[in-house]
Amino acid sequence: MPDQDAPARDLLHLDQQLCFALYSANLALTRAYRGLLAGLGLTYPQYLVMLVLWEQEGQTVSAIGQKLFLDSATLTPLLKRLQAAGLVTRTRATGDERQVEIGLTEAGRALRGRASAVPQALSCALACPPEALLQLKSQLEDLRDHLGRVA
Repeated sequence: MPDQDAPARDLLHLDQQLCFALYSANLALTRAYRGLLAGLGLTYPQYLVMLVLWEQEGQTVSAIGQKLFLDSATLTPLLKRLQAAGLVTRTRATGDERQVEIGLTEAGRALRGRASAVPQALSCALACPPEALLQLKSQLEDLRDHLGRVA
């Protein structure tokens, strides 16, 4: 007699899990970035913060957290390390002492020039056509947004 639970078990194989494909791809991507960012003295999460600040300096911790999908408990130690490295400043907002504003130091601004090679180097490492990467990025953003609404 055929096993009635075979299709259900197949769904529980690791190689059938979308979450594992995303997780393992993220690990590989982070490893690739590690090599590229080592010369800048940044970790991948620190690089993301710097990207946000290079786009627009003088943001609050909560604004940065919203853009990066990080809570302040995760972001605060990261920002303290960036401050200790001399890349950012952290100051209490004048209008609301509960808000902390993050700015760039001269060294943080200067690092942008050195970091400009990172996206191109990563693109070469991925060895995918740019249009395929843009399509994948769009699909992942749609997935993230949909899951955010469902949660």
